[in-house]
Amino acid sequence: FVAVAFLALATPAFSADFADPTWPCVQRKVERLSIGLMWPAEIPQMKLSPETGRAVDDLAELLVLRRVDPEDARAEVATFASDQGAGLPLMGVVFRKVFDKVSQRRTRIIDGIGTFSLNQISLSGRIDSARSEMETVMAAAEPDYDRADALEEQIDWDQRIYSDRQKTITYLCETPTLLEKRLYAIAQILQEAAGS
Repeated sequence: FVAVAFLALATPAFSADFADPTWPCVQRKVERLSIGLMWPAEIPQMKLSPETGRAVDDLAELLVLRRVDPEDARAEVATFASDQGAGLPLMGVVFRKVFDKVSQRRTRIIDGIGTFSLNQISLSGRIDSARSEMETVMAAAEPDYDRADALEEQIDWDQRIYSDRQKTITYLCETPTLLEKRLYAIAQILQEAAGS
């Protein structure tokens, strides 16, 4: 009962964004990012040589990797700029490819957070229903103790699952923000290489 009471107290905090009850994060939900907020100029459609096109694709693939730290990214961008040129339009083409890939990943994560939230809400409802049934069973003139024991076991198990899942929510909620920060950092690195 203590665990279920704790759940009842914790549930209102689960929906931080009241406009979207399926969003459990403290951070405001921004479903789609805008490339224009991170890049200072319009990115032109450029016809690239096959060699430059491959170099752009390779650099973009490398910059997307979260294991590549900013200093390594800066070195790779400097090498690219030395080999292919460092103009803002070309760096913009690289950034657009990085932006598209990271944005797609971020969208999948946000969709996953929504699914996670719906599952938690459903599990919370199941716990509440079991608790209500248990109260009804125990209030009967002749309580069905076997059913009460089964319900108590179900409540304990579901509460454990709910709590274990809830421990991951901070990490899940931080991931889209970390991806946004990475995109911004990559934009800065590319702009620096372009001399802007």
